[in-house]
Amino acid sequence: MSFSVKSSQNVRPTDDWLKDLLKHQSESDSQIITRVSQDSLCVMCKGARNLCGKTRCPIMVKMHYFNKSIPLMTNQDIAGMSPPSVFIGRVGYPNVYAGPLVPPVNEDTSIYDLPEQWFGKSIDEIVGFRSMLVRGKHRVNVTNVLSAGKILEATRELALVDHSVDMELNLTKKPMGSLFLDDDVQPFGPSAPIRDMRVGNARYEQHIEKAYYDTDLKSTNAVLELYNHGVIVTKIQKAFSVGAFGIEKRRRLVPTRWSITAVDDIISKNLREQVKTFPEINEYRVYESIYLDNVFEILMIPGQYSYESMEAWYPGTVWNPAGKNVAIFSDWEGNNGRTTYASIGGCYYSARLATCELLLKEQRQATVIVLREARPGYIMPIGVWQVRENVRNAMKQKPFHFKTLPEALQHINTRFEIPIGRWIRQSELLKRALYQKKMSDFFT
Repeated sequence: MSFSVKSSQNVRPTDDWLKDLLKHQSESDSQIITRVSQDSLCVMCKGARNLCGKTRCPIMVKMHYFNKSIPLMTNQDIAGMSPPSVFIGRVGYPNVYAGPLVPPVNEDTSIYDLPEQWFGKSIDEIVGFRSMLVRGKHRVNVTNVLSAGKILEATRELALVDHSVDMELNLTKKPMGSLFLDDDVQPFGPSAPIRDMRVGNARYEQHIEKAYYDTDLKSTNAVLELYNHGVIVTKIQKAFSVGAFGIEKRRRLVPTRWSITAVDDIISKNLREQVKTFPEINEYRVYESIYLDNVFEILMIPGQYSYESMEAWYPGTVWNPAGKNVAIFSDWEGNNGRTTYASIGGCYYSARLATCELLLKEQRQATVIVLREARPGYIMPIGVWQVRENVRNAMKQKPFHFKTLPEALQHINTRFEIPIGRWIRQSELLKRALYQKKMSDFFT
């Protein structure tokens, strides 16, 4: 069956409210032109006038925590409790920097690298303890998992540990740099090359240890087995990044940024295939979550499983810093999935995982559309975990139930600042739900 998108004049399952909205869609779009970028805006503002539209100056926040981390840069030797945490870079691939993240803190630091427990914390709290993590760097080829020497062996050991562990990190020079920020990876502080490192008494997570020593177990199967045993996603991602899983001769280091997305993708694909065997939901649902000025509305529509993720970024936000208008990006997949990498990146897969978890729990399937409005209060990227945990939080809430799609869309329209007509124009699955005729239409 071919799918075609028709004009708003031929909308089928609608009411007067939605018809009127779509008719005046171009007028609604004009409402989202909120700010005009200017050259040298930061020079004009100096962090005091909020000219970029953000609620706080990210440069000033970053500088604040950079100043707090200056004491970390006075010594080439770092002793403390690693959460545990490791980082595998991607610059120069296949020859990358690998090593631990260690804070000069001699107490339990496990919270420093457990994003599953961060929901509800402020950006300042998260950036505060993450900026304390000093990154040790050791250049290695990603294929040298078994023969790269003592430093990589200790780094891999750290990634398998179940608790914060005492460490000594000896660097070739004082740590340099400021706060590292990325939309996929959690922040961390200054870095320097490693001269030597020592990991104290460490206890491996038992399920990860079993997968590590099973050199005949494929990496995909290892990820799924660990997830099914209740190992949290972050711990699976760390072990995956240091090449702890897979057929022995094929094991490779995986840059942290890629390992996060890979694990989310592997798990959510498996959940999706299970979800597709269940009965369809019989009502329209809307789930909601708001955290760090990210507003999530998750719409579930009766039908076969399909999925779409949409993100709207205001001018002055992380990925639309100089735009004049709100920018909306989206990716989608039908019942057969997708074969290309989603253009919006890791957020697509993390949100898919979170929504599939709920559908699997309920043993139902649906068409799922995740809509995210990133507002100016989201002043800096802190990692893709924020999307996964925000959507997970939405899935824990009692949903709003509606009998028709227009009712559900009208509800979402009251929650968002961006008019729903703009979302409809961007969305592939919403246009299909609104415009495409079904077989049942020919018998009514």
